[in-house]
Amino acid sequence: MSIRSEKEAVVAELKDKLAGTKGAVLTSNRGLTVAQDTKLRRKLRENGVEYRVVKNTMTRIAAQELGLEGLDKYLEGPTAIAMSSTDPVAPAKIIADFVKENKGQFVEIKAGVVEGKVIDSAGVKALASLPPREVLVAQVLAGMQSPIVGLVNVLQGSIRNLVYTLEAVRKQKESA
Repeated sequence: MSIRSEKEAVVAELKDKLAGTKGAVLTSNRGLTVAQDTKLRRKLRENGVEYRVVKNTMTRIAAQELGLEGLDKYLEGPTAIAMSSTDPVAPAKIIADFVKENKGQFVEIKAGVVEGKVIDSAGVKALASLPPREVLVAQVLAGMQSPIVGLVNVLQGSIRNLVYTLEAVRKQKESA
């Protein structure tokens, strides 16, 4: 296999991964120790996130072929990418937590891709600060449920008042 065909295969694979990703985070990971890198990779793998160091030129070509606008300016220096095909928030959360844990010394968030849109590092940090999906679903359901609970309470109050009134009428008729 020639070098050119190997590079084309890498670009094709990277293009497929980027096309199927719900969320991705591009990082610069200068100065990571082997232990820190292993810890980060383990945490990402546990959450179903693929993490790999990529060549900027090949990433640039794959992004251009996909039509990802605005990714070029972030492809400078050593670049690694964390991608999830199921959860758009997982890579951002894990990387942001790792950056906080290490006080931003070793990993720098460059940019992200969410549902085919490129976002900057501030967008990635905002995405990472979102509550988990389960919490958001619970909040939406609670918001939908509260008017119904209020209606039930109002109806119960009316029924309770009717019962009290009927009981008072019964007692009044008994005493009469």
